[in-house]
Amino acid sequence: MSSKIVVIISTGEKEKAFTAIMYATNAQKNKWLDEVKVVFFGPFENLICQDEEVADFASQLLDFETPVACKRLSDEAGISDKLKSLGYDVEYVGSIISELIKQGYAPMVF
Repeated sequence: MSSKIVVIISTGEKEKAFTAIMYATNAQKNKWLDEVKVVFFGPFENLICQDEEVADFASQLLDFETPVACKRLSDEAGISDKLKSLGYDVEYVGSIISELIKQGYAPMVF
């Protein structure tokens, strides 16, 4: 049995965001699980665009796999281009998350 998670970071709280980023990064770096995917959602998308410290800390995720941010919410907030410039994919994530769950990924939501 493989172990797979999708880490969904939606919090607008900096401390919770750091916890999520740290866990996702270490899970990938140390191979704690077979597969780790990361999705940015709503308030976190705003936080990463407004807080340079959060943006710098989150950039370590790019060493393993490119996280995907929610296009619907980032378009609404006017930050899709900023997220892309930080190196993240911007896509509609509802179907992506649903498909990952169907494939056996456990959602871990922060």
